Amino acid sequence: MTAPLSGVRIVELAGWTFVPAAGAFLADLGADVIKVEPPGGDPQRALQNLLNFGTSGPNPFLEIPNRGKRSMTIDLQTEAGREVLKKVVASADVFLTSYLPAVRERLGVDVDDLRAANPNLIYVRGSGWGPKGPMRNVGGYDLAAGWASSGLADKLNDPETDGPPPAQPAAFFDLQGANTIAGAISTALFHRERHGEAAVVDVSLLATGWWTMAPDITSAPYTPLSGSHADRTQPGNPLTNSYRAGDGRWLYLVCLQADRFWAEVCRVIERPDMIDDPRFADATVRRQHIKECVGEMDKAFASRPLSEWIQRFEGFSGVWAPVINALEVHDHPQAAANGYLPEVSAADGTTFRLPAAPIQFDEVPSAPRAAAPEAGQHTEEILLEAGYDWEQIAELHAAKALG
Repeated sequence: MTAPLSGVRIVELAGWTFVPAAGAFLADLGADVIKVEPPGGDPQRALQNLLNFGTSGPNPFLEIPNRGKRSMTIDLQTEAGREVLKKVVASADVFLTSYLPAVRERLGVDVDDLRAANPNLIYVRGSGWGPKGPMRNVGGYDLAAGWASSGLADKLNDPETDGPPPAQPAAFFDLQGANTIAGAISTALFHRERHGEAAVVDVSLLATGWWTMAPDITSAPYTPLSGSHADRTQPGNPLTNSYRAGDGRWLYLVCLQADRFWAEVCRVIERPDMIDDPRFADATVRRQHIKECVGEMDKAFASRPLSEWIQRFEGFSGVWAPVINALEVHDHPQAAANGYLPEVSAADGTTFRLPAAPIQFDEVPSAPRAAAPEAGQHTEEILLEAGYDWEQIAELHAAKALG
């Protein structure tokens, strides 16, 4: 089928990961995403961190949020640059930005400014803390507005060690927030098509974090707060628990209907004697003898390495999974079968794998069409499409309106 968003044009004025990753998601689905960068490019292009410092591989914080886009550089500090942006926006369906309100107002790129050039423009704002309130003009990365402010860092902290909260996985809330923006844009496009109304859309990292932690936040006024470091030897259900194999690797059983799968699990772990053991015969008595039950299961799982448990659980009718690392993800049997890790070629000819947008239409993987562009790589191409000629483009370069 035709790519779902083929023919949709999105102009993106955003930096770092949260908002640009939404543009990348929609580019995977066929949208023409024009990334507008300041002179020198998105500051994330120069970001060095533990995931890309000193390595020969791709910069994940460039490729993940920017693959499949076209890039142009505009100096919005100049009047000519602002006019260029308005002319490009005139042919767009969506304007997507991470700029704070005060910056948008100062640069003349706020809602009213751009809708003067395109009344049907869907205007989408991604922020750290939300569009209103005392923090509307405060910047917010996901470590602050998501991880620290959602309750998750506190929940994962172990009070017994008196140490710091665990480190957040890179871009953890950024990418969840990007998914939310992508869905919101698709909804806004549908709404405009059906009702003729162009919406102003807001998504914040704070709201994304609170949505992610909704069960804990909703329950907090009524139940004691509890971290994730609860004693695993006393779960409510021994079949929704982690177990350590003989080689030190871990796996999870996730069988919510404990009685349904109890006998099958006992046979897989070679403990059929536990099926009718009066201490473990059903969920009620297992809960009464939970430490003994988990203790026996711990002994069983410790008898074999993870590789053998993977073989023994082949065909198991319940849900389980080994705990794998990021490198092992590349060899997951579902990756190739579903096109979840397509190969992308960079400008220098090197290839690497990027997770695809987590959505498919007609069973066709949403693969990135290209690696991230160089800063300003498509400036002249986009200007020609907007109606400029080469003489006008030369004048814009001379006026330093294009960075």
